[in-house]
Amino acid sequence: MKKLLIATTALLGLASTGLAQVSLTGAGATFPFPVLSKYFDEYLKVTNNQVRVNYQSIGSGGGQRQFIEQTVHFGVSDNPFNDQQMTDIRKNTGSPALNIPFVLGAVVPTYNLPGVTQRLNFTGEVLADIFLGNIKTWNDPAIARLNPGVNLPALPITVVHRSDGSGTTFVWTDYLTKVSPEWAQKVGRGNSVNWPAPNKVGGRGNEGVAGVVRNTPGAIGYNEVTYAVQNRIQFGAVQNRAGKFMVAELPAITAAANVVLPGDARISLTNTNAPDGYPVSSFSYILVYEQLDKNKAFKSEAEARAFVQMLKWVVTEGQKFNEPLTYARLTEVAQARALALISRITYQGKPIGKEVVGQ
Repeated sequence: MKKLLIATTALLGLASTGLAQVSLTGAGATFPFPVLSKYFDEYLKVTNNQVRVNYQSIGSGGGQRQFIEQTVHFGVSDNPFNDQQMTDIRKNTGSPALNIPFVLGAVVPTYNLPGVTQRLNFTGEVLADIFLGNIKTWNDPAIARLNPGVNLPALPITVVHRSDGSGTTFVWTDYLTKVSPEWAQKVGRGNSVNWPAPNKVGGRGNEGVAGVVRNTPGAIGYNEVTYAVQNRIQFGAVQNRAGKFMVAELPAITAAANVVLPGDARISLTNTNAPDGYPVSSFSYILVYEQLDKNKAFKSEAEARAFVQMLKWVVTEGQKFNEPLTYARLTEVAQARALALISRITYQGKPIGKEVVGQ
């Protein structure tokens, strides 16, 4: 409480520095949208209605695109920019891009199986075969072997996938690529892929996939776990590399991030080595230009400072809002990396990131 009061006092001082009534815009991932909504609602209160953040939940692909086109102050993506994108952004703008981790989440296999109340177990190989179209019915022996005693119906499987460019899709296909040579050869990883299963339906956003699964008996999809919980959709346990069937609960999501984190924080957490880790876990990232004045969306130093203060709050005070929404807090190492990245931000040569982080 004391920390929050200190933060609030500092932020209420924004008015005296000309930062009143700042409006920031962001766009991107649906994966962390529930927690981002909470952050920005709370931040508006903390700043006494001075800093409003408008976020468009359009998918990671859209967020990356709008960030590159500089129509928003920040993007959000569940997969960080790859090496080629990082090179292109620096070449085209003169500024490096920063991928700042702010939350840990998990992608789960969601399904609609009338009459089945037990949580189903899946392996990565079986999930890949379902999404490849090799497994076509729910009573297939490969599923039955993992779920002894469960009366699986002879329903045809409908694969539900994202129809938009999606970081959730990237995380899911990144995992399938690691666990299935056939998937790696035929499909691979990406924000958008060519889905090979013949019986398939697309949904826009995590909300769209959840809605199709909920309304389609026999469906299987993939969702950030918060969407499964909020929509009361069944979701399965997934076997990790240690052979344990793991449910996407907070300790298992956190355990997946117990890795050596590179200085730029760009990393895949899927198929974790952690014996108690959930194998389809991921950071979400806020995408930022290191030199904010290279982003046409920023019109003033006041905007830049308000933005950097908001970033610091998200990766520190804002973390307490993660767990009630089934997201894990940043680990200590990840939080340290996030703050180090924020400290690199400048505006017209002024080290505002270092100043804000040091406050």
